[in-house]
Amino acid sequence: FGLGVPVILRNSEETESSTRVLKKRMRQVKNPFGLEIPHPATASVTKGITLTPDCLEDCILTCYWGCSVQKLHEALQKHVYCFRIKTPQALEDALYSEYLYRQQYFIKKNDKEEKYCQLPEDAQVVDFGPVPRSRYPLIVLLTLADEEDREIYDIISMVAVIHIPDESYRLSCRILYQYLLLAQGQYHDLKQLFMSANSTAPSSSDTSPGERSTDRSLLEKAGLAEDEPELHEENSKDCVVCQNGTVNWVLLPCRHACLCDGCIKYFQQCPMCRQFVQESFPLCSKKEQDEDESTHI
Repeated sequence: FGLGVPVILRNSEETESSTRVLKKRMRQVKNPFGLEIPHPATASVTKGITLTPDCLEDCILTCYWGCSVQKLHEALQKHVYCFRIKTPQALEDALYSEYLYRQQYFIKKNDKEEKYCQLPEDAQVVDFGPVPRSRYPLIVLLTLADEEDREIYDIISMVAVIHIPDESYRLSCRILYQYLLLAQGQYHDLKQLFMSANSTAPSSSDTSPGERSTDRSLLEKAGLAEDEPELHEENSKDCVVCQNGTVNWVLLPCRHACLCDGCIKYFQQCPMCRQFVQESFPLCSKKEQDEDESTHI
């Protein structure tokens, strides 16, 4: 029996929860943009950073060093109320060119070649000062290269805010925010879902407890830390309650994906962290599940 795994005892006469959790209606959209940092440990303001884009169409990757924090968030509001940010020029106009240096790459469809980004030596920038800061170390914009593709996708661009360690702030390199910008004028902060088996999430064993504690305190200092419980990773994606059904439900606001279709109706609190569930949504519909199961028969 694993420590930290909640045990729920329920007799055969118990009925489902009398208070229904609101099931959120979701609309599925395809995201043509992907971005990873393959070597975060080697990244620094002076040595630069390596990025790996992974896009479904030909794209333009544009890096902005030392972008103004205030101007970026004003630019996101302009996307909503003024004009759509679907090209690098549109973002630069919205930023009023409030950045220190710009680099740009053409990314071929499905090309995962690493791209190296670095400030020029004559920029003479070794850090961005103590927190709270007025500039982000690096902003990355991914946009669709072809006008025709911008008519196909709901998501027309992605803005990633990347922290890169320097002399003043040694928090390890990571993507702080990813904003998906929609053709209709909305934008959404892309959030990670927490599953009992998350093959894409970095293992906590890769980082020492001391480093994790330091990173946590640095995040709290910058006001970026979230109250996210540490998960024990399992080798299957089964429901944490019945250990049989396939995980299909995401609970909000904690973002734990841990319950199957059969168990979701019994819970008003997340079985992983005990936070009250305000809303929930399925990862796939019943029809999609049936089709997926039929392909494995």
